[in-house]
Amino acid sequence: MTAGRLIRVCFPVSDLGGAMLSFGVTVLPDPPYQRMLELMQLGERHGLEYAWTYDSHILWQESYGTLPLAADRTERIKLGHFVTNPGIRDPTITASWYATMQDISNGRMAMGIGRGDSSRRVVGLKPVKVAEFEARCRMIKDLMNGRDVEWNDKQLKLEWVRPELPEIPMWIAGYGPKALGVAGRVGDGVIIQLADPVIIQWIMDTARRAADEAGRDPGELKCIVGAPSHISDDVADAREQSRWFPAMVSNHVMDLIERYGEDSEIPKELTDFVKARKFY
Repeated sequence: MTAGRLIRVCFPVSDLGGAMLSFGVTVLPDPPYQRMLELMQLGERHGLEYAWTYDSHILWQESYGTLPLAADRTERIKLGHFVTNPGIRDPTITASWYATMQDISNGRMAMGIGRGDSSRRVVGLKPVKVAEFEARCRMIKDLMNGRDVEWNDKQLKLEWVRPELPEIPMWIAGYGPKALGVAGRVGDGVIIQLADPVIIQWIMDTARRAADEAGRDPGELKCIVGAPSHISDDVADAREQSRWFPAMVSNHVMDLIERYGEDSEIPKELTDFVKARKFY
């Protein structure tokens, strides 16, 4: 990989002890789209397990158009969003698109999904409310995997889903107790868009507690950590190129501080992170 392109190195792990560690990369869907495809192909050649991209259609190119090209030009690497959301498109479109991509990629899709930050804020919308987020995630997970759902008082099913393909996993991004509860009750794993060990431990404990309370096996809830990176020989320039990402992610944490205050169960390491965003 060469300089001049922001990537995010992702580490899916089965537990916080680091067992079954695997690696992936998230590539910005910047033009030219051919460069995104080249980097995903390069990741596949070097043995990465995942190639992700963003879903923010105003800030970057429409990834629902570019990811099918990646599926066509790769053979083994798993593909998906880091993250999409159920609020900028009709959620049945999101489910159908992932099911279609599972067919095109021959079973290589993995969904990362959150409440919607940059893609919604940039068009004047707030992230999807948590209760609605949970309802939409449940519907999307079932519908994209070929199961019957009831939505808008209609019974729906994607009859064309190939039953021989593996189930599409749903990894849910969140920072606050309520969103992490959704991850624990609905998701197959938790997406964490930073790499502080204390914050990761708190997030996974919170999500796994919700899984246990819902009667699910908390040990089955996986963790995926994404750390922004910029490859360059110039450290100062690499920091400058990467600083926008923690500032953008901090929007969610700022929402939490406004909702819960600074003296809540949210770890100090997370609230301190957001206080420092003026320096980013």
